[in-house]
Amino acid sequence: MDMSFVSLRPEGDESKKQILYFDMDNVLVDFKSGIARLDEKTKGKFEGDLDEVPGIFALMDPLTDAIEAFEFLSQLFDTYILSTAPWENATAWSDKLHWVKKHLGKKAYKRLILTHHKNLNKGDFLIDDRTKNGADKFEGELIAFGSAKYPDWQKTTEYMYQQWLRSKQ
Repeated sequence: MDMSFVSLRPEGDESKKQILYFDMDNVLVDFKSGIARLDEKTKGKFEGDLDEVPGIFALMDPLTDAIEAFEFLSQLFDTYILSTAPWENATAWSDKLHWVKKHLGKKAYKRLILTHHKNLNKGDFLIDDRTKNGADKFEGELIAFGSAKYPDWQKTTEYMYQQWLRSKQ
């Protein structure tokens, strides 16, 4: 992703940064990459509930440009990962933590929130591909990742950069 247009670092009080949440599945994480690594027997056994496969969240790759976008936006916003883990898949909870540690590292240290009620979190922006689990009731602006307006990380990052610039005026 060409991020050359955004090489500025924010100035001033860190506590005044706007809060930005990132969903994981199909936003930061390429869910299909985990499915592709499953054998046919497992796919058949969990058909219709592939998110219930033990260990599936540990098999997933980052979505194209997601890591770069997270790293850049973390310079401008107070960023958190706000995700939901399937209730019946106990490994999903720890797998998501391990994924964040592996792919996002120190920028995401103690910034993972797993919830089935995203609307209970206070913030300015939520980048999510769905409206489930309270995303549709989030008090800030819901950025519909994967939509016509925000189809990929390039467009989404450009929009968020413009939002950051507006907040500085």
